[in-house]
Amino acid sequence: MPEQDKKDGRQGKADKGTHARAGAAVRRARRGLVLLAPALLALAALPAPVLAAGADFPGHPVRLVVPFPPGGPTDLVSRIIARKMSEELGQQVLVDNRPGANGNIAAELVAKAPADGYTVLYNTSSIALSPALYKKLSYDVRRDFAPVAMTAMVPLVLEVNAQVPASSLAEFIRYLKANPGKLTYGSAGNGNVTHLAAFLFLQANGLSAVHVPYKGSAPALTDLAGGQVQFMADTINSSLPFIRDKRMKALAVTSSTRSSQLPDVPTVAETAIPGFDVGAWQGMLVPARTSPDIVHRLNAATQKALASPDVRASLAAQGAEPRGSSPEAYGRYLAQEIERWHKVVKDSGVTLD
Repeated sequence: MPEQDKKDGRQGKADKGTHARAGAAVRRARRGLVLLAPALLALAALPAPVLAAGADFPGHPVRLVVPFPPGGPTDLVSRIIARKMSEELGQQVLVDNRPGANGNIAAELVAKAPADGYTVLYNTSSIALSPALYKKLSYDVRRDFAPVAMTAMVPLVLEVNAQVPASSLAEFIRYLKANPGKLTYGSAGNGNVTHLAAFLFLQANGLSAVHVPYKGSAPALTDLAGGQVQFMADTINSSLPFIRDKRMKALAVTSSTRSSQLPDVPTVAETAIPGFDVGAWQGMLVPARTSPDIVHRLNAATQKALASPDVRASLAAQGAEPRGSSPEAYGRYLAQEIERWHKVVKDSGVTLD
């Protein structure tokens, strides 16, 4: 056989081997694609990535969990804001009242909810008090929540029964000093901000009085009006009806500035304790790990609601001052308040478990 024919024969065999190997590779690839197809279909059915979650949020109503009963001051403020947020979001923001355990029942519910933005906690300052008041909590405020925004501040008013012989804060301080440990003061409950605000006032002035805790502001205010206790620091929106019909005397507000509802009543800071600033503040939190896009979508809706003239007017009628903040600013404020109240609670000696 000529040499060239031998070479051609060998080349032909090599080409056939190459084609055979290539064909086998193609067949293996096809089998792999057939096996992979169900996985690709399953992957396509999964939800969009978390980072893209804010693009079409919200797709259905949002639940705003309020830790207090319907008709109370916090509930009324939350509903004013929720109605306007519904307009901004294009979905209903539905208030879900979950009262009990100083707000801890609602907080635990939201902490364990899916981090999808559809369950929001409308918290009050009680959430900064709980870490100090309760030795065992089922949630961690710093770890389990992401801040959305601060919404409102409701100043407290230091008020006395109409029969107490004092018409100014200076006169009342002198009266307390002349009667150490003899006067009683009510509150909405042990460890409540209405309790600790009065405690701070007494402590700063070296005064003593007997604390009488109630189950909420309503019974405490009723007893204050009836003379069973002599004074109290309670939210302005709860106290205004009693002050206006002269059953109580408003001596000072506890916020850093005067209230538009009681413009003639001075602040504690300007009359007795410089720098004194205590209020029942409110805000919104969502479960930790909620997409930043969703957090900022909720924040934007909250900010627009709080800037609305009709919302501001409605809040003012409730004695509430609209605030608003970025998520980051609210997170810093919340951390500061947790540290602040930890010391106050420790000094007061109050524990709730």
